[in-house]
Amino acid sequence: MRLPGVGVSWVKAKIDTGAQTSALHADGIAEFERDGTPWVRFTVQPWQLSESDTVTVELPIHDRRTVRSSSGHAQARLVVMMDIELAGRRIPAEVTLTDRDEMVFRMLIGREALRQGFIVDSSASFLGGKPPKEIRRKNRGLAA
Repeated sequence: MRLPGVGVSWVKAKIDTGAQTSALHADGIAEFERDGTPWVRFTVQPWQLSESDTVTVELPIHDRRTVRSSSGHAQARLVVMMDIELAGRRIPAEVTLTDRDEMVFRMLIGREALRQGFIVDSSASFLGGKPPKEIRRKNRGLAA
């Protein structure tokens, strides 16, 4: 999966039909104002075991939401709009920013994004294709 509008060429993502909104691992979340409008600055670290290809992103704040996890824990999150490219299709999506550092997948794709013409096959994996070998090695923290 890609985040083409912010310069992230690959990010490991998981489909989560239990989540309404998509969620992205973000570090250093800092709110600021630009021309009287609330914005947020954060870094996207696409690889769990490597800081290679880390990207700093600045986007307008689209919304603020309380998100409840499957365990019942509630967390206030900022929401931004960004384009995601999934299975070769580029779509706009609402994305919450959160700390997913301990999670295997840096991003979850929720129902709102999936409802834009995707069908979920729960018996399959990597239907959109796997990234090239050198990208997979980077994701495991190995040299390309």
